[in-house]
Amino acid sequence: MQETRWVQAWMTSGLLWFLLAIAVAPTNKLYQQGLVALLWLPAMVFSWSARARIRELLYEQRWVYLPMLGLLVWSLISLSWTNVDDPGREAKRLLYIVVFLLFFPVFANTRPERVIRIMQWGGIGLALTALAATIKFYGVNGNVWYARVEGLGELSHPILGGYVIGLAAVWLVHWVPRTLWMQAAWVVALGVLGVFVVLSQSRGAAFALFLTLLVMPIWCRDRRSRVVAVSALTVAMLAFWFLEPLVMARGVSYRPQILMASLQMIAEHPWRGLGLGGNYKVLADGLSFDHAHNLFTHVAIELGLPGLLLWCAVWLAVLREAWKARETLYGQGIIGIWVFSSLAMQFDAASLTGTPRAEWFISWLPVGLASVLVWARVNSDDCDKISRSS
Repeated sequence: MQETRWVQAWMTSGLLWFLLAIAVAPTNKLYQQGLVALLWLPAMVFSWSARARIRELLYEQRWVYLPMLGLLVWSLISLSWTNVDDPGREAKRLLYIVVFLLFFPVFANTRPERVIRIMQWGGIGLALTALAATIKFYGVNGNVWYARVEGLGELSHPILGGYVIGLAAVWLVHWVPRTLWMQAAWVVALGVLGVFVVLSQSRGAAFALFLTLLVMPIWCRDRRSRVVAVSALTVAMLAFWFLEPLVMARGVSYRPQILMASLQMIAEHPWRGLGLGGNYKVLADGLSFDHAHNLFTHVAIELGLPGLLLWCAVWLAVLREAWKARETLYGQGIIGIWVFSSLAMQFDAASLTGTPRAEWFISWLPVGLASVLVWARVNSDDCDKISRSS
């Protein structure tokens, strides 16, 4: 049933809403409501008709979903000692994550090229929002050129906006459209996305993007990936040459001190952590920070070492599945997304189990996309399918 045209249109709009409405929805509440109507609801409604695909996924990727199950169970157990006022709300957020991950196998239905096509449109759409944000920030609002550009909507934070836009650049680099007019849009979109990351002055996003493109030939092993790597190195050197004072002006932004303070907090509650959604402050050099600025230490603070080990098992299993499919176009894209996200997690990620937000692009989106790898390995001619359909 999920193959009918109206269902595909419904689910396509859901994935596009997740990718684009984070920048264009006027309020976060509307963004969440749109996800419920366009993504959560169809995933639940059509999961029964796609049950054979879901069983296949759970069996083939059991090394992803066994630790995932453990992480969910441990998170629920930790609600018994968390300090949040409404533990039920935290449990509901776990359900959101499960349904989000369920969406991808139901939507793809053994066709990875379908996901690639929507991600291509999503990447170009995010480039349009980045262009609009840049024009608004410098042209309309009249900010000086060296001010840190802010995105639109939920991407108004320079760091989080830089991560989402940088990730879009990564998946566009890997998933090149096949039609000539789409390739022209692709080139312009990549340029806009790259410029936005530089203008955001988010060093974590810029470093993650640069290093991902630099090491891209490891898994792509073609001439295009080598050209991308050399181009990334050239652009990075030029950007550092011209923007070195801006890059170095903020120092290390207390990251080493925050890391040491976070490790001390983990040592105080190594096994249980503070509990899922636990409220905490990181005190470093006399300053108070709202989070650990590192997804792995954040997970350890909330869920202790058991939670950290389970999350690491999930994350590494995603890489394992992507590496097994590295000869496919889809697998190469997932590896690139995984590498960028892994680097981005080290500097500013502040949430794993919160409601859908920018951080989901570097945590749960890679896990969801990786579920389609099961069929990317089987349908290794997905490049030809995209060529015919794009």
